[in-house]
Amino acid sequence: MDFLLLKNQTRMTDYTLAGLSESWVGSLTLNLLCYATVFVPGYFLIWYFKKSKYIERAGSGLVPRLITSCVYGQSYDKLATTDPSHTRSLPPEKTLSAKCMQLSFCFLGLQVSYLTWGVLQEKIMTKEYHNSEGSIGHFKDSQFLVFVNRILAFMLAAMYLTCSRQPRHTAPIYKYSYCSFSNIMSSWCQYEALKYVTFPTQVLAKASKVIPTMIMGKIIASKKYEYYEYVTAVLISIGMTLFLLGSTEAHGTTSSSTTMSGVIILVGYMSFDAFTSNWQGELFTQHKMSSVQMMCGVNLFSCLLTTTSLMQQGTFSLSLQFMLTYPAFFWDSLILSVCSATGQLFIYYTISVFGPVVFIIIMTIRQGLAILLSCFIYSHPVTLMGILGILLVFTAIFLRIYCSHRLKQVQQRKTLPDTTKV
Repeated sequence: MDFLLLKNQTRMTDYTLAGLSESWVGSLTLNLLCYATVFVPGYFLIWYFKKSKYIERAGSGLVPRLITSCVYGQSYDKLATTDPSHTRSLPPEKTLSAKCMQLSFCFLGLQVSYLTWGVLQEKIMTKEYHNSEGSIGHFKDSQFLVFVNRILAFMLAAMYLTCSRQPRHTAPIYKYSYCSFSNIMSSWCQYEALKYVTFPTQVLAKASKVIPTMIMGKIIASKKYEYYEYVTAVLISIGMTLFLLGSTEAHGTTSSSTTMSGVIILVGYMSFDAFTSNWQGELFTQHKMSSVQMMCGVNLFSCLLTTTSLMQQGTFSLSLQFMLTYPAFFWDSLILSVCSATGQLFIYYTISVFGPVVFIIIMTIRQGLAILLSCFIYSHPVTLMGILGILLVFTAIFLRIYCSHRLKQVQQRKTLPDTTKV
């Protein structure tokens, strides 16, 4: 009798969890509760080690070194910077044709990786899957897709770190958990939003993330912005509003394509994404780690958090079962993961070789192409007002890039007379 009662209670719990996960609010709540099972014990462990001054009595074994790296980080070794083995001669200047080839390689790599990733992302979250037996399935677990993307990116970054010389890592490892959490949440919102808004709407929202990025920069780092940055931010918000109104008209007033839930999720996506970039910027400034070290640390915590949540909710096995039932989903997930990981590598490589301005221009072009490609493949209607909104957003972005580049040139020219006098 007790066994039957326990079994019925277990079934009721499963049904309750299944009912919660059907809505995005319930799914978000479950994910946050599962992440808390990692963050809360981790917080108290870090508090204990710092409170007890563990570093003063830590030994030289593997466990003490691991605890020290996670909680305190490694002190920067000044001798490492003066070691002759670390000093390298500057590479020879490349010819114009070689630079063009290199730029074309970066451009094509980013476009192919992220355009393919965007098309597959929309397909997985919005289309039905069929198998040879005639079964029809619709995949709904956004968190599993986040895990699939992060696990391969972590493996690639870890392999690269073991095979290449890197600067000494000095940052406490736990600090990666903050931007890892925000990165997971922004990716989750990105996938979940496709259930409520069209992919072009999501891409344009991503292009408009400069507004929450500026707000987060004010909050986290007390940054100051130029007048043109505020003007372009206003233009972007106006363009985004026009596009949303145009999308609503294209679907009719009774359509639920762009709903309040979708708008809320997109705002969450942009907010989390803005925090991620600003927090990573602060870590780069304070600890001078390499981009691949950052990639490895963030994806390590992302894998830990998503795996814990998927296992606790019991959805990991369900997603794997869905993958086995529908082989097309397996290949889509695999290609999605490959595109995400290689896209991250292209991002870091492009920024290191050509700088952030060229990278932003390439990615802005990619966002415009992604909208056109999605409208062509999945037949998303866009009105004249929506087209004007798209043009206004991308015009404001290019104006922002141009003004930023010109301002840097003017500032460099002002410093030239002072340096020549010295």
